[in-house]
Amino acid sequence: MLTRTACVGVLIAGLLLLCVINPTVRSQNPTQNPARDQDDDVVRVNTELVVLNATVIGQDGKFLRGLKAGDFHVLEDGVEQKIASFGAEETPFAAAILLDTSGSMESRLTLGRSAAIRFLDGLRDEDVAAVYNFDVKVDQIQDYSPGRDLPAKAFGLKTKTMTALNDAVVRASDDLAKREEKRRAIVVLSDGGENYSHVTSDKALDHAMRANATIFAVNMGDQEGANRDLVGAGILKNFTEKSGGRYIDKPGGQTLRDSFGEIVEELGHQYTIAYRPTNRARDGKWRKTEIKLSRGDATVRTRKGYRAPK
Repeated sequence: MLTRTACVGVLIAGLLLLCVINPTVRSQNPTQNPARDQDDDVVRVNTELVVLNATVIGQDGKFLRGLKAGDFHVLEDGVEQKIASFGAEETPFAAAILLDTSGSMESRLTLGRSAAIRFLDGLRDEDVAAVYNFDVKVDQIQDYSPGRDLPAKAFGLKTKTMTALNDAVVRASDDLAKREEKRRAIVVLSDGGENYSHVTSDKALDHAMRANATIFAVNMGDQEGANRDLVGAGILKNFTEKSGGRYIDKPGGQTLRDSFGEIVEELGHQYTIAYRPTNRARDGKWRKTEIKLSRGDATVRTRKGYRAPK
């Protein structure tokens, strides 16, 4: 029969043996488990959503309401994706107005201010807008607010030599990315000249895509003749086409008023579609996105893609 001292010794030896066989009993804190940390990271990566705001135009040129998730097919690099969420409700939006005050706009600055006023006038009560001007630098002259008046500072602006259009898009995109509104727009009032930015137009587009901002552009330059700036027009068209926005070639008159009214309507009534990409590689590569409709009597506009995270 074992003595009391011997029993204690056997018990201690047994506990030591258990720790050798199953060392995890020494810590039950999951935060100290590398395997668990790795699993958490995989979950975080795989649950990243890509959000697309889509504008659907019917045969009459008007925004088409009443569509359901089943009417849409989302493709990434040609591969159909499963829709994770779908929304079609009316919702507020945030807009950044970019007013070109570079030297090439000297004779058109008044027209540019008038265009900004018309856009602000058409906003709904729940929408907010900010105003920026850009030339050699980018300045915010009005923060995001429901105000519908162009700030007094805008009427004292003078034109300055060079144009930092890409930098302006970056600044507006980064500011919009901090907003709570799910629908975001950048309205560019410019002749499209670009000669002073620190970033390329592709980089500016990347920032807009990350902010899920749709770019609309009004070409404030000469519309015809020898002075027509085809390069500038091409820059503006590229911004709008790749972000799913609209290019407007008439800087004044009833055409501009109608276009602004349609922009406000579509921003407030866009379809919002989200999906988790089947391609989970974090390679920083460009992914092409496309939305197709089951019905053939309408067209859809959305951004053309996004850059995968690294």
